[in-house]
Amino acid sequence: MQLSFKHLTSTKQLSRADADAILSRAREMDKVLEKGKVDERLKGKILAALFYEPSTRTRLSFEAAMLRLGGQVITADGFQFSSLYKGESIEDTITMVNQYADIIAMRHPEQGSADRAAAVSKIPFINAGDGPGQHPTQALLDLYTIAKERGAIDGIKVAMVGDLKFGRTVHSLTFLLGLYDKVQFVYVSPEELKAPDKVTHFLREKGLAYEETADFSAAFDCDIAYMTRIQKERFTDHSEYERLKHIYVLRADQLKGKKVTVMHPLPRVGEIDTAVDALPNAAYFRQARNGVPVRMALLEMLLGR
Repeated sequence: MQLSFKHLTSTKQLSRADADAILSRAREMDKVLEKGKVDERLKGKILAALFYEPSTRTRLSFEAAMLRLGGQVITADGFQFSSLYKGESIEDTITMVNQYADIIAMRHPEQGSADRAAAVSKIPFINAGDGPGQHPTQALLDLYTIAKERGAIDGIKVAMVGDLKFGRTVHSLTFLLGLYDKVQFVYVSPEELKAPDKVTHFLREKGLAYEETADFSAAFDCDIAYMTRIQKERFTDHSEYERLKHIYVLRADQLKGKKVTVMHPLPRVGEIDTAVDALPNAAYFRQARNGVPVRMALLEMLLGR
């Protein structure tokens, strides 16, 4: 199936057919990875990985995905080392990179930067995170993880826990899960970090069942507990961050007798005790691994248009 878009900046762009097609292709890419050999279907293609905000998993999995498909990668990392630091516009940077590569993945600290970049790019563009805005490829790998761990997406109950105000992964995954049938949402956060209006308005508009609570235990009876860190970099008041950073900490004893699958976009900074790692409930490292086949699928599908 051909995707309905050339650039991916938001999960709101995707239809269910798009999402299902990407998951289906990701399953094929998992089989490619199992062979342990480089597949050369993207031989001769170049990915420009532009990371102006710190990243480990997203950047490495994009690069691994391209290399696993026989392509090559060129990089630009660190805002202070880029032409953007010198005053070049995002639009000019993307137009310039179009001369060097076949596809672009960009992370940038400014919300809306991905839309600006995609508006001028003649080659496929993928948003790898735009500040507190969106992170569509993370949401796709989260969706893939849910399907693999729980066997289905329709009808699941998902708890989002922690920083729901600034958590772009929470926003993107909510919009994507909204494509599926009878999904229920539980948003667990302190009042200061509640999900923003763009999320709750979407839920009401779609007629999706959701509840908001500060009670952490509400997450343990869901199918998925999607933990997030409190993001220090989004706070202007350091004391406010210190007050909230460990408001929810998941311990192994809290999961005794529970069948909930624990996910986390990582990195964690204390909100999941390391003793949880050994439990079958802990899916977050498997989740991180799923970023490679999902991004392989997306790169191959966008470059195959």
